Amino acid sequence: MAKTYNPHTQNCKRIKWQVTFFFLFLWLCHSVLGQIHYSIVEEMRKDSTIANIVKDLALDINQLSSIQLQIVSDVSQKYIYFDLNNGNLYVKDRIDRETLCGTAATCILTFDVLAENPLKVFKVNVEIQDINDNSPVFFQDTITLQIPESASIGTHFALKNAEDLDIGMNSVQTYRLTDNQYFTLTEKISSDGSKSPKLFINKALDREIQNSHELILTALDGGDPIRTGTALITITITDANDNFPVFNQEMYKVLIKENVPINSTVIIVEATDKDEGSNAQITYSFTKTSGNVHHTGVFSIHPIHGHIKVTKLLDFEVTKKYELSIQAMDGGGLAAHSKVLVEVEDENDNAPNIFITSLSSPVSEDSASGTAIALVRVHDKDSGENGDVNCQLLELVPFQLVLLSDNYYRIVTTSDMDREKVAFYNITILASDKGYPSLSSQKIIKVEISDVNDNPPVFMKSSYITYIPENNLPGASIYSIQASDPDTGDNAKITYSILSKNKEDILLSSYLSINIETGALYAQRSFDYEKQKEFILQVTAMDHGSPSLNSSIKLIIHIVDKNDNAPKILYPSPESAGSAVFEMVLLASVPGSLITKVVAVDADTGHNSWLSYHFIQVPGPAYFIIDEHTGEIRTSRAFQDKDILNHKVVVMVKDNGYPSLSATVTLSLAIADNVQQAVPKLGNQITEEDPQTNLQLYLIIALALISLLFILTVMIAIISKCKESQSPQLFGPLSSNLYPQLESRILSQYTNGTLTLPYNFCVALESTEHDFTFIKPNENVSVDNLLDTDDSGLGAENGNVLLTLNNHTEVSF
Repeated sequence: MAKTYNPHTQNCKRIKWQVTFFFLFLWLCHSVLGQIHYSIVEEMRKDSTIANIVKDLALDINQLSSIQLQIVSDVSQKYIYFDLNNGNLYVKDRIDRETLCGTAATCILTFDVLAENPLKVFKVNVEIQDINDNSPVFFQDTITLQIPESASIGTHFALKNAEDLDIGMNSVQTYRLTDNQYFTLTEKISSDGSKSPKLFINKALDREIQNSHELILTALDGGDPIRTGTALITITITDANDNFPVFNQEMYKVLIKENVPINSTVIIVEATDKDEGSNAQITYSFTKTSGNVHHTGVFSIHPIHGHIKVTKLLDFEVTKKYELSIQAMDGGGLAAHSKVLVEVEDENDNAPNIFITSLSSPVSEDSASGTAIALVRVHDKDSGENGDVNCQLLELVPFQLVLLSDNYYRIVTTSDMDREKVAFYNITILASDKGYPSLSSQKIIKVEISDVNDNPPVFMKSSYITYIPENNLPGASIYSIQASDPDTGDNAKITYSILSKNKEDILLSSYLSINIETGALYAQRSFDYEKQKEFILQVTAMDHGSPSLNSSIKLIIHIVDKNDNAPKILYPSPESAGSAVFEMVLLASVPGSLITKVVAVDADTGHNSWLSYHFIQVPGPAYFIIDEHTGEIRTSRAFQDKDILNHKVVVMVKDNGYPSLSATVTLSLAIADNVQQAVPKLGNQITEEDPQTNLQLYLIIALALISLLFILTVMIAIISKCKESQSPQLFGPLSSNLYPQLESRILSQYTNGTLTLPYNFCVALESTEHDFTFIKPNENVSVDNLLDTDDSGLGAENGNVLLTLNNHTEVSF
């Protein structure tokens, strides 16, 4: 076996040490270090040694376990394996070169040998060499030849070659024939190098001397040892034929009807031969000639008896005459020829054909009477009376047939047409011949009536009314209106447009739009019933005809109110939302006395605007009642002295919509004999009003005060230590009067008369009280006179108070 090594492996020992690092780098990059080539023959026994690959790779066999050498290949592992104990490669399974590589010139098994420590890869090629393990084979064991005794010398006969699965010299190289005096063998070499045998006549044959020959054909390959394959050649010498057959007529003539049944006998032909035996046995057949090709399959001839039959239906209109060329051949290959003339007789077997030419469809509905719409041609393939044709129209249609010539008719209009009533006509044309029995055919042509724009668009109603809820989504389709046009095409294509007919001058395009093709109306914005309660539109539908026709209708769009507006309280005025609203109630009021009235409105309409008034927060016992429908607040019982107090009530006004919307207002009702009694209660209420809202502020202030007091205490303690001799009265007494007394001159000036309302003023209270005192002025005085110029102004800390008297005037404090 041959071994080939990569020269790079040998040269590595002779390079200088400076390039060692370069090769180490190549080794780390997992490069393929070289190739090893082995050559073995096929059909080696299992476990046969191929080579010691460890030695060939210059590896240490004692380190195989650490190197971890292995074969990497899916195909080669089936045939080759590696022994880690000795480093040998072995044959694992039978290797058949013909199975593995076929007829390829070279057959190589390729695999990689992988060393994992250190990492190296070696490529190994194992060439499988062919051995002569296959013999030449003939696919026919017996080759049969019939050669007439009259065959001349040198006549050759090609024989089928043998095949050998081996290649090169192991394949077929030559052929041999058993020795004889009549035949020799030669070989023909083809372009691919293969050889084929030929049998030559070497001597004149004589059937009377020897009527058969048996020869052995042998194929030999070039292997060592040589393998062969054989086939038996059987040659039969046939007798010479020296007489020709003779027909009893030179030409045969026959007349048949075209409706003759299939398999009917047309004629019987006959020929004779003076020879004997097989040379006298005559076979009849049709010969292929240029005039006989189109008759193929129409007739058949019996090969022994000479009967000619019809195999297909005859058609006089297709072929009137047939000329059949017939042949009579004896067993020796000699033949005679004759003709059969078949004439076909016509029968009335074809119905007339109707052809429509120059059809004008569609026809305009306003075409004048007598307008030609089509040209009709009739034709019958039959001859004589069988081919004479008459035509007529079957339906009652506004058309008629006008004869132009023997085979041509014209279809013309006879009256006005209306496409909207009849869009098309199916005209049935009947054509009948004069044969017996008569044959006829029908043809239906469809004549469409084209439209003219003679109908305007039509709406189903003269006017339309629709209801659209307010607060609709902008861009949504709110209505669809359509018109129809009985015309077609552009004459029926409708374009829609809208025009406002509202008396108010509004920009319609900002509210509504219409799809010009579908008639769908779209809202450009959300409708508000309180702003626009209805739209009156003129919708126009215009077709695309020429001239264009149109029609219009009125469309009324009513906007339906939705409960989208909460009640609005007009009185007490919403402007006073930042101040407490008070009403003065006299202690002497009788039950049912009118105190005040809550006035509210709702921008909605109908049920959505029906308002009702209710107390939702009223102290007990109930001193007051409110009229559900009018909003009037009245006393419910007489008051006693102990009832001098302030009442805070919350009035809710809600509408009747779904869901219901509401608004609230808070009233403070002060029960007192005069304003002076009501004012102190007012201060308390203001200071106590909404404590939770300022809770965080109070906590921050409290924390700051505590811190301040702590610092002051520390400072006082320090000062006291430093100045023990000083009087503790250094800071002076703290007065208990936080507020100066209300000067009597202010009250005396306004015990009578009327104060122009409202006025904002601050009144300083006595230190013993924490409420404001209501004052009812008796005369109109400037607000500046209500306060002393040197007043401390502490009343401003108590806020502004709105006082509402029974006469519905307001005083702000």
